[in-house]
Amino acid sequence: MQDFLQTLGISEQLFNYLIMPLLIFCARVGDVSINTLRIMFMMNGKKSIVPFLGFFESMIWLLAIGQIFQNINNPMSYIAYAAGFGTGNYVGMYFEEKLALGRVLVRVITPNPLPELMEYMKEKDFRFTNVGAEGRYGKVQLTFTVMKRESLPEFIQKVKSLDEKAFYTIESVKRVSEDDLNVMDDKPRFNLSFFSKART
Repeated sequence: MQDFLQTLGISEQLFNYLIMPLLIFCARVGDVSINTLRIMFMMNGKKSIVPFLGFFESMIWLLAIGQIFQNINNPMSYIAYAAGFGTGNYVGMYFEEKLALGRVLVRVITPNPLPELMEYMKEKDFRFTNVGAEGRYGKVQLTFTVMKRESLPEFIQKVKSLDEKAFYTIESVKRVSEDDLNVMDDKPRFNLSFFSKART
């Protein structure tokens, strides 16, 4: 290895304290990002892609941890490993948000009826239930609806435009009854060829 590095004009110190930590950092970002995506796909029932993500995640992790042991006296390796883990969480969450797979259950509680919101959900073909309920300060309107995550930002914006003090909660939904025969219908907001092939 040293002879090969010398032919490239790279000193051993440069490799040990810059290039190797950078490689460890990138590997850790990759495996943590894949781990985040793997959990997301698993929670949404995407069985075809989860094993492949798990394979690459473990392979990258083994490569990274192997380099740590080979450079156990190099403090930069530890810093790169930890920094890669933190950055990988952020990158994984970013891609998870962009993919926007799955459905969410949204509960909206308002003190007064919002007929405009009902009409909006009908126009968007959302399935919903609206019931009267009793709150701490009196009567309230409780609306339940399940929608694809990609529709959530627009829906929340609509709710706030009608009642900026509306109280709402959001929960992930693994499966709804209409998906019993096919849980692979959800598509991300942007196309990745690898994910597209894995869903077919």
